[in-house]
Amino acid sequence: MKIREATADDWLHIWPFFRTICAEGETFVYPFDPSEEEGHAMWMEQPPGLTVVAVDDSGRVLGTAKMGPNRPGPGAHVATASYMVDPAASGRGVGRALGEYTLAWAREQGYRAMQFNAVAASNARAVHLWQAIGFEIVGTVPEAFKSPTHGYVGLHVMYQKLDEAGGQPGRRFGRAAG
Repeated sequence: MKIREATADDWLHIWPFFRTICAEGETFVYPFDPSEEEGHAMWMEQPPGLTVVAVDDSGRVLGTAKMGPNRPGPGAHVATASYMVDPAASGRGVGRALGEYTLAWAREQGYRAMQFNAVAASNARAVHLWQAIGFEIVGTVPEAFKSPTHGYVGLHVMYQKLDEAGGQPGRRFGRAAG
């Protein structure tokens, strides 16, 4: 598996599983039925953010991640990321690879931490994975997510402090310092 920056052509391969995952309504606080244009605007990041895809040896898109600053201004030193894996590629380590990639990217860009704002407590696989790669639950908003299967469940805020030595001098949040 290779992870690379997403291209405009990759959206054609992301959109089918993006639409399916949104329609299931179990993991994202996105509309159940976004238009393709809305989905593209939500997922395909602009600098200083980045969207990547994980592809197999044949070039098939297995999953995707988007990353960038969690908040602007005084909060821009904390990164965030979101992930979607094609259900047909589930269980192949795609999510873990994307998670590790986004952490390495955030360190390289000089971020001090990464924060996930809304991980559905009912999404046990994701919670377990994020904890396994070093995230901790720092808070839970009770009943903030309405799962079609589980009803009202909490949304976890998850956090990982990044090694301060990981940032490169002369780099600031995705752009070379001038």
